[in-house]
Amino acid sequence: MALLAGLAVFSRAMMNAGVHPFQVVFLRNLFAVLMLVPLFLWRGPSLGSTDQIGLYFGRVLCSLVGMLSWFYALSIIPIGEVTAISFLSPLFGTVAAIFLLGETVRWRRWAALVVGFAGAMIILRPSDTSIGVGQLCAILSAMSMGLTAILVKQLTGRDDPDKIVFLTNLLLTPMSLVPALFVWVWPPLAAWPLVLGMGLCAMLGHVALVRGYAATDASLAMTFEFSRLPFVVLLGYLAFAETIDTWTWIGAFVIFAAAIYITRRESLLRAGRT
Repeated sequence: MALLAGLAVFSRAMMNAGVHPFQVVFLRNLFAVLMLVPLFLWRGPSLGSTDQIGLYFGRVLCSLVGMLSWFYALSIIPIGEVTAISFLSPLFGTVAAIFLLGETVRWRRWAALVVGFAGAMIILRPSDTSIGVGQLCAILSAMSMGLTAILVKQLTGRDDPDKIVFLTNLLLTPMSLVPALFVWVWPPLAAWPLVLGMGLCAMLGHVALVRGYAATDASLAMTFEFSRLPFVVLLGYLAFAETIDTWTWIGAFVIFAAAIYITRRESLLRAGRT
């Protein structure tokens, strides 16, 4: 979570330096792949082979939509607000599991989804006419990442975390180049150290995240998600003097509590407990 907070700060700094969000997405993927080359040399060609290539493409498409919308939102609204809205992703993941995987819908799941939606309304406060392009992009990103989480969990059943990270970034790089070409301007010299920092945070953060989900129950891993918000708020304040208001904190906590409840409840059901 700390590394992902660093990714957000480096990305915002790049966009402040004049780099378009779509270029930031491509450079994030490119430098993550370059930093994974030593791992490829150590593991060999087996790192790039899989029998789940269709699942990878689905995961990459969802990730690309999520990344493009997340980075664009990051260029418009405060980092902390983007992060708070991103806590909706487990709730969207639950909805995806219901409709795409045909999972049974129980009243507790619907109640948690309603509570999570209420948390989003606390953050967005429609009566204040605060819902703009940035907030809508953050919501789209949360939807995409919720679906991505389901696909990642499926991938971990047969592929190890390092392979998932490598193949995902390898496929994302050429796909993210396409939208970047439409807005391409060579980044200024001062932005390249930021690119390096962004790529490092992206690669290490992704590795740590996938390892976390592979090593333990999702309900336990999810409890650490909320720690990303204080990391982001602290770094955003130090780097850009950005702050988020009390209502955003409250809404983020409500969303997070609903997401934790859903994840924990599903874990107990899988274990045969009530």
